[in-house]
Amino acid sequence: MSARRVPRAATLASACLCALASACLCALASCATPAGSAPSTTTVPAAGSASAATSSRTPATPAVVTADTNGGGLVPAGFGSLRQDDIAIKLQLADVLVKLTPLDESVIRTLSPDSYRALRELAESRRDAITRLVSQHGLLRGSLWYVSFYGLAPEARFSPLELTISSGGRDYRPADVLPLSTGFGNQRLQPRETQSALYLFDDALDVNQPLTVSLSTAQSASWATALRAIERERALIRSRAAQQRGATTP
Repeated sequence: MSARRVPRAATLASACLCALASACLCALASCATPAGSAPSTTTVPAAGSASAATSSRTPATPAVVTADTNGGGLVPAGFGSLRQDDIAIKLQLADVLVKLTPLDESVIRTLSPDSYRALRELAESRRDAITRLVSQHGLLRGSLWYVSFYGLAPEARFSPLELTISSGGRDYRPADVLPLSTGFGNQRLQPRETQSALYLFDDALDVNQPLTVSLSTAQSASWATALRAIERERALIRSRAAQQRGATTP
């Protein structure tokens, strides 16, 4: 009887020793690696990239702004003093007065605050339609203009799609026209009546370059004069903004 019990006791003792050793190993492992944490791994950054710690301290690159001809970026809004008529191109037909105003931000920021706000809000009010037309014609942004037709005689007729802007040896016809007033499609005016629309031209039309506008038998190259006034006003705006910054700096 005792001879058979000895092997069983030895087996039991061996099993206890194995269990104790396993428990010790588990305890050591838990001390090396905190509970719930994943094992540490080494990440190799991509060639030319900075470490995460460095990139988190690096300021984001500012967005690029559209530059005017002075190369100094857009002038700040709210410091201009020009009137809308100062930047409008006028065409005198027999019975109709036509006015064209570019809605490019680099131009309208030279206007007085009220005039700037009015033209900007006008463009923003049709933003969805403009975006759709830009995409429809495969343009990047398009060159947007506000065009008005003012009647000087009864039953004065006008042809809105015959408007042409020439610049850099190229003629630009409107890619699309977005009427702003009811009755624009009738192409007929009574005395002192105004019909207006937004005209979308190709991206390549640069409002910071001289250009000539023609409609029917009328033609105007007055933009060169307006552009000089715009350039002077940009310089004045930068000076006014700098003075204001200096006055508010403690």
